[in-house]
Amino acid sequence: MATNLEEAALRLVRTVDGLDVDLGPLQGSWSEQQYLKLSDQTNHPMEFTAGSIEMLTLPTEQHQLMLALLYELLLTFIRPRGGKVLFAPLRLRLHGGTFREPDLLLVLQAAAPRRQNRYWLGADLVVEIVNPDAPERDTITKRHEYADNGIPEYWIVNPLDETINVLALHGEAYTEYGVFQRGMTATSVLLPGFTVRVDDILDAQ
Repeated sequence: MATNLEEAALRLVRTVDGLDVDLGPLQGSWSEQQYLKLSDQTNHPMEFTAGSIEMLTLPTEQHQLMLALLYELLLTFIRPRGGKVLFAPLRLRLHGGTFREPDLLLVLQAAAPRRQNRYWLGADLVVEIVNPDAPERDTITKRHEYADNGIPEYWIVNPLDETINVLALHGEAYTEYGVFQRGMTATSVLLPGFTVRVDDILDAQ
């Protein structure tokens, strides 16, 4: 049976397509299980950290075109090598009960036990396409979170400055393997031989 907190939130979330959602009075009070239940019952993307729910902006067509092309390229590369790549919405559980929804998640071995049906417990590579409404979430906050969780490689596709930033984990923090701009080809540390033309991603159709 839903708690009063869940019931109130469900009423709010169900209005998201027509009204602004105000989760302010509830923030900081959510449990992990309440978030998961709410996330399961709505199609709206959301993330969870420190007892608070972050409602995400629905992706634009251009966002989805970039995502689709990157997924196709990674799938073609990793499937013959025994890996697995999937796309949002799929939850990734981080330390402390934080949940993120990266645009792409990849593991080098398809049978990796980190792949759980309801959410993944880790990944070898994640990709985020920067949200123009909250760029710091992808460029700063998640950079620290993914590093803290030992994810070896993090790609930040940033349409705002037209770059692909490939970050490689060294110790407990990421270092910039490369900031690839228009006219350049992005490469990976984790996936030797995998290349992506920056223009192709930014201009995906």
